[in-house]
Formats: sequence, structure tokens, C-alpha cells
Amino acid sequence: MNSTTRSISSFASVLLSCALLASCGGGGSLELAEPKIPEVTGQGALVGVEALPIFSAQFFRDGLAAQNAIVPSAKPIYDVKAWRVRYMTLNGQGLAVEASGLIGIPVKSQGSLSPVVSYQHGTIFKDAQAPSNNLIATEPTLLMASMGYIAVAPDYVGYGASKGKEHPYLMATPTANAVIDLLTATRIWRQREGYGSNGQLFLMGYSEGGYATVAAHRKMQSDNSVHLPQLAGVIPGAGPYHVGETLNVLLLRVRDQNPLIGGLLSPGLLKNLGATVRNEVRRQLVKALIPSDADVTLNTTFIDYFLADDTAALDRDCNVHDWAPLKRVDLFHGKDDQTVPYSSSTRTLQAMLSRGATSVSLTNCSATPSGHLECVPSYFDFALMNLKAVAKGL
Repeated sequence: MNSTTRSISSFASVLLSCALLASCGGGGSLELAEPKIPEVTGQGALVGVEALPIFSAQFFRDGLAAQNAIVPSAKPIYDVKAWRVRYMTLNGQGLAVEASGLIGIPVKSQGSLSPVVSYQHGTIFKDAQAPSNNLIATEPTLLMASMGYIAVAPDYVGYGASKGKEHPYLMATPTANAVIDLLTATRIWRQREGYGSNGQLFLMGYSEGGYATVAAHRKMQSDNSVHLPQLAGVIPGAGPYHVGETLNVLLLRVRDQNPLIGGLLSPGLLKNLGATVRNEVRRQLVKALIPSDADVTLNTTFIDYFLADDTAALDRDCNVHDWAPLKRVDLFHGKDDQTVPYSSSTRTLQAMLSRGATSVSLTNCSATPSGHLECVPSYFDFALMNLKAVAKGL
């Protein structure tokens, strides 16, 4: 990843890496609007909950002011209680692993019931940027909680409690598991503690977070998840839903930056490269994606699929664009995005519509230029606008 792309990813992950927060006035025997679910073992099992500081509404106002109100529509109202959550999920090899996330609860009047938002963060290369470690005023899910939502965010496998293990980067099933299993663990915990939800659930995220959002939605639908009936809206931004399309664009960048091998590279013919050139292409792609100072390990199996022209494997393990969601999906992307190509969203829209989806749309970022970094504030404003139109109990 070049310096510009790294700064884009870093900014997006700082602004958009999400904290797991929930909203209610405190414990007690509240009657939840969402149906109770049974305790589980294995996937979704709650391992432990660590209380974090209470954040005042003024803490968020001051943080936004210091950032020159980069997201003008974010209006903190409530103090926020926060917890770091440890839970069980599956890694990229399908093995059980302890993962972590963040949950925050806005301090409301006793008995208040709030909607749940699961926010999936973008690509990050430092464990300190994981939601449960990134307790800053501009952490989106903390902000969401201060605006009245029960906000949850997975760190993902490879961060937080699972640091040192491989992050299954752009692998659909373990990515979806990290999101859904955290929703299960926190829902069970909220049932125990009496923190009520109004029965509405929303999914949102930008960049890799957009990908994770769509992956989780697809798995909820295919598995008939216990969370699916509560799902009221899905708002993914600028995600690499079509991984092959995304890598084709990255490959073009590698060609431009490496003229000695550029003439040998052609998407669709990569499997015919000799071993030496093939290894160099792989090294350059990994270098373009992952900075040298990263302190987490990303599994890049998807690059091997791409270099082998193994579209079947990409479809099986990585791509999340070609299916028909039954719930509403509001895609968002900028036409000038050079990090995740705009075509990833247009091809997703086309594929979903061709499968018979009736509630899928794509909104273009209006920023100038409408690049990956430039569209981060616009995405957050777009998401808040869509949430506010449907969410109850704020």
C-alpha cells in the first residue's frame, strides 16, 4: 500500500473503527422488546466483560470540536457506559478462538429501550486502533452510543484479545462470524443485566467494515439467524465486496509503480507467469496492502486465489456481492475512490438486482474529489441520516 493509501486507511480506521456500546439507563428487570435468546456454548458464548470508564457527552462534544466537526450531523446527547467484551468465534481455519469487541450504553432514563447498531471498522494495521482499545471521542460507535444507540463493534480476529493470530482478511465466513457472534454474546449479556433493546438492529461500516457488514448480512440470511428478524437496515460504504474486481484495480497500480514487471502483468493471465515473476507480483501486492510497521498479521490467501485465477475459490471464500438480500441495503461509494474501486459497488448492485433483490440502492458520495478518504465524513452523515429516518427510541 503506498503512503497515500496508508494514510487513507489509517484515517478511515481511526474515524471509523468501531466501539461496542449499548444504550439504556442501567440494570434492573426490564422487559426487552427483542425476544430473549438462550445461553450458548461455542460460537457466540460470552467469556467475560470488563467495565471501562464512563464517557460524558461533553467528552464527545469536545472531541468533535477539536476535529472541526468533521461529521456535522453527529450530535452527542448522552453520557456513555462502556465495556470490553470477550467472546468465542471461529478463525480463518474454522477453529474456536477467543475474540473481543466493545459495547457502549448511553445513560438514559430507567426503562428506555434503544436500537442496536453494529459498526464494523475499516482495515487497520495497529492493534491500538481496534475498537476496544481505541477509546477516543471520535470513535464512531462511542459516538453512536452518545446519540442514543446501543452500539457494538467487533475487533475482528487478529486484534484485541486475539492479537497474534492471523486476521482472516477478506475471508467472508470468519469475518461474518466475528460480527454475528459478538451480537449473540452481547445480546445474552444485555438480557442478564437488563439493558434493553427496542428490537431494531442495524449494520453499518466503511471500507473493510462495509465488506464485513455485507458478509454478516448474507450469513444472517443464509443461516436464518436469530438476529435476522430484528434487522431493520444495512448501510455498507465503499467495501471490496467483489474481491477480484478490487484486486484487478490494485494490480493496475502495482503495474504503474513497477515498470520492470508491469509489461508482464495482465489480469486473467496471471496463472501463466513464471514462478519468479509470480512471487514478485505477490510480494508487490502484499507490500501495497500492508505497511511494514504493522503489528498485526493479515492472512492474504485471497491474493493467492487471485494470482491463480481461481475465481471459484474467490467466489466461495471471499466475494460477498452476488446474492439477493431480503432486507434493505443502502450502498454508498465515491466514484473517484482509488483504494476500493467504485466498480465493486456497481457490480454488487447489478448482481443483487439480477438475483431479484428489490430493496437495494447505491448512493454516490458528493465530496470533491470523491475518494476513499474524502468520503469518510460523507458516509457517516449518510448513515446517520438513514438511521434517524427509521430508528426509534433515540
